[in-house]
Amino acid sequence: MVGSASKLRPATRPKIVKKKTNKFVRFEADLFKRMNPAWRKPHGMDGRFRRNFKGTPKHVKIGYGSNTKTRYLLPDGFHKFKVSNVKELELLLMHNKKYAAEIAHNVSTRKRKAIVERAEQLSIKVCNPAAKLRSEEAE
Repeated sequence: MVGSASKLRPATRPKIVKKKTNKFVRFEADLFKRMNPAWRKPHGMDGRFRRNFKGTPKHVKIGYGSNTKTRYLLPDGFHKFKVSNVKELELLLMHNKKYAAEIAHNVSTRKRKAIVERAEQLSIKVCNPAAKLRSEEAE
């Protein structure tokens, strides 16, 4: 079942280049435990970080954005397409070389099995074919 799905390849697989792999953290978030490290734009009137002084961390800028051709691309070269039922899977019939189906988190085990089975017939790659099925088989 899973073996044939792993052989599916995208039509094109461009090289994904990440300009910056580490996260932008909020200025001085490492000094205070109560401060969330998630990025916030600096607004201080006299702040050296907002004024881009030497020795301060990098700012979030548009130049760090990913290439538009590879922006939402998975490492295997497919784009994700969220699927909730078998009917939505049929939309990928002609686009199985570009999109891979991702089964939504709120789909039951019974429908999941039907989606995975139909995807194999249509030769559509499923990103998460074993999700929720493992816990059922263990019991």
